[in-house]
Amino acid sequence: MKIFGRKPTISAWIGMTIVAVFIIMALFAPWIAPYSEAEVVGDTWASPSMQFWLGTDNIGRDLLSRIIYGARTTISVALLATILSFLIGTCAGLFASIGGPAVDTILSRFVDIMLSIPMLVFALIILSMFGSSMFTIIVTIAVLDSTRVFRLARAVSMNVAVLEYVEAARLRGEGNWWIMRREILPNVLPPMISEFGLRFCFNFLFLAGLSFLGLGIQPPEADWGSMVRDNARPIMSPFDPKLTPLWPASMIALMTIGVNLVVDWILSINARPSGASAEM
Repeated sequence: MKIFGRKPTISAWIGMTIVAVFIIMALFAPWIAPYSEAEVVGDTWASPSMQFWLGTDNIGRDLLSRIIYGARTTISVALLATILSFLIGTCAGLFASIGGPAVDTILSRFVDIMLSIPMLVFALIILSMFGSSMFTIIVTIAVLDSTRVFRLARAVSMNVAVLEYVEAARLRGEGNWWIMRREILPNVLPPMISEFGLRFCFNFLFLAGLSFLGLGIQPPEADWGSMVRDNARPIMSPFDPKLTPLWPASMIALMTIGVNLVVDWILSINARPSGASAEM
């Protein structure tokens, strides 16, 4: 089986399998999970058993059910934030490449100011002021991450904006929006698609970090980052240590590894034609 004109490698198949499993978990969580998201079904931090395969959490909720529901919340929020950041960053980057020196300077200096402030500190300030609703989290992550997308979009589109067919479109009287959409965007898509996977991983981990600090997804919504925070205490117990926080932490690691394996394969596809043409 070939995808994108090239047969996937073994590592790509592993990555796609991991991602597919988590997507199925996210889409069918109410039907897969043995219990509901916030239902208290047992004792606090109960050990794994036939009734609770991974045990229970800090208030007696089934940990397996929380992990399944957490896939839906964590992945969807990170994905929406990444999509929004690419819409903002790509549009701004393309416009900077064709809008003239003044527009490019204004947008670039604004992005430099944003990048000079640590992203985590900026996010903590915004979320402390406006609360940690899902809408606020998505917009905050998207706006902060769009500065990184802007840098890449501007860099790759600058090389395209000076080519002959773009100049020909200008001479025909085409507007900036038409040139951005029809001439530049199709030619910068390969690196932007690869960057999308990397930015998703970053936003996914960043969201988990915010939740671990208590400013991400709020209870009773299940989220892998907050699950690690809520269940961290029993792993340090000298009398009966439990691996409860390692389960959501391993889900974060697995999802990140899976996406990175797929992104590595996509990057190798994008790099292959140039190498092939050089040999010819």
